[in-house]
Amino acid sequence: MKKIAFLFAILLTFNAFAQEELPNVSLKTLDGVDTTIIKEASKDNVVIVSLWATWCVPCIKELDAISEVYEEWQDETNVELLAVSVDDSRTVKRVKPLINGKGWEYDILLDTNNDLKRALGASTVPLTLLIKNGKIVYRHSGYTPGSENELYEKIQELSL
Repeated sequence: MKKIAFLFAILLTFNAFAQEELPNVSLKTLDGVDTTIIKEASKDNVVIVSLWATWCVPCIKELDAISEVYEEWQDETNVELLAVSVDDSRTVKRVKPLINGKGWEYDILLDTNNDLKRALGASTVPLTLLIKNGKIVYRHSGYTPGSENELYEKIQELSL
């Protein structure tokens, strides 16, 4: 039994460091232009992909917290944030007014059919990913105040 537990622990460790390919999923910009997550997130720098929704209070708190320090993060690490709304056809009309009211300086994409959310196996939002060279190198679900500090530490590590 100890051997099985040990092998399971080793497999979990390898899985934690495995780099997952970014799924090739179609999304729309706020202007209705078709794009893909691979096109938008495949940059030379680290890219944060945040799945969120207008009805998700922790999502908005996370994006607000990042917004306060985002300019500094960009200056120091050249990081870019893609905020992907998973609002469906009934609630997607709230996205633009919310963003305008918040003054978020992020690129906003729309996943109204939840194709990206499904492809990533995300059961809840917020889901925050760090992408480097088109691969998912960090994944975190949920938000608690201060989580953005841990995220920034990971961004700094990846930006070296």
